[in-house]
Amino acid sequence: MKQVVSSDFKLGIMAGGQLGKMLILAANNWDIQTYVLDPSNDCPSANCCTKLINGSIVNYDDVYAFGQLVDAITVEIENVNVEALRKLKQEGKIVHPDPDALALIKDKGLQKQFYAEHNLPTSPFELYDGEQAIREAIDNGQLKFPFVQKARTAGYDGKGVAVIKDESSLKNLLAAPSVVEDAVIIKKELAVTVARNPSGETKCFPIVEMEFSETANLVEQLICPANVDAKITQQANELATSIITELNMCGLLAVEFFLDTDDRLWINEVAPRPHNSGHHTIEACVTSQYEQHLRAILDFPLGNTDIISPSVMINLLGEEGYTGSVNYDGLAECMKVAGAKFHIYGKKETRPFRKMGHATILASTLNEAKERANEVKNTLKVKATS
Repeated sequence: MKQVVSSDFKLGIMAGGQLGKMLILAANNWDIQTYVLDPSNDCPSANCCTKLINGSIVNYDDVYAFGQLVDAITVEIENVNVEALRKLKQEGKIVHPDPDALALIKDKGLQKQFYAEHNLPTSPFELYDGEQAIREAIDNGQLKFPFVQKARTAGYDGKGVAVIKDESSLKNLLAAPSVVEDAVIIKKELAVTVARNPSGETKCFPIVEMEFSETANLVEQLICPANVDAKITQQANELATSIITELNMCGLLAVEFFLDTDDRLWINEVAPRPHNSGHHTIEACVTSQYEQHLRAILDFPLGNTDIISPSVMINLLGEEGYTGSVNYDGLAECMKVAGAKFHIYGKKETRPFRKMGHATILASTLNEAKERANEVKNTLKVKATS
């Protein structure tokens, strides 16, 4: 591989959202040039990347042309043109994660089939072409309440998911081709981020617990380390490592789990990139998920993932009832909270439940971190300017 710690090395990042921005900030420490493909001049990455290329990450020609400009390519979101990435890989371009792994992961139906074929624990499921097929399965007695419907492609941040508890919630059915899963009685939602480099080295970050907003179906609070038995931690790490190895994937893989009331782990879904469940690592771990992703895709030794401090991460979401130019109400007051670190993504417009930033709160104990996180959560409100 061409020398990467060099002003001449160009890393291409597909999409310029907040994940891309934080990856760029890590790459800047190593004097790596960062090129971003995104349709918007106002994307969060625009002000910190070396060069912004306007174009669509789902358009073959745009992706292929972008690939010609850089030495290596990675992604900050799965919904990209895989065929263009395959062509670039065939021509010798470094592409991580592998396009075949991306193609599988971006389709939740193929994901579920992969788990079943490899005897990995995941909730029972069926694939349906759309809403009508699901209604027919209910009428025929083949499908019973409650269940969870997930669109096979293009879902993100709680979109593309419908929880169908009973007949009255059938109005929420999605029209798209879908995975329908048995509803798991959830005790906790957990996540492990694992890294793998081309040399085959793997390393897991400490397991975290996620608390979700029922309204938005988004992570509201993330707790590290998770309060789970060491045996569950070991099992989760082994499963995450098994998945990334079976996929022959390099980079980061965030693996989300359900822990049921019998303390059994079920794989929910994965993301082949830096992830919301790893934001806290910037301050709370020796190596951040963003630096680790760079180490993995560039085949450097993987970094130490030990916890520096217990932490709680909260997403800063747009308040309900506010749309327009963003205002962070209460931010100055929250700056007084000990151990609070703020990341504002640079999105110009807020809307209800849009991810506008995050805060990581560090403390000597998890209880202290939780108390301070609640103070920030109750004070800082993302609203629109009047």
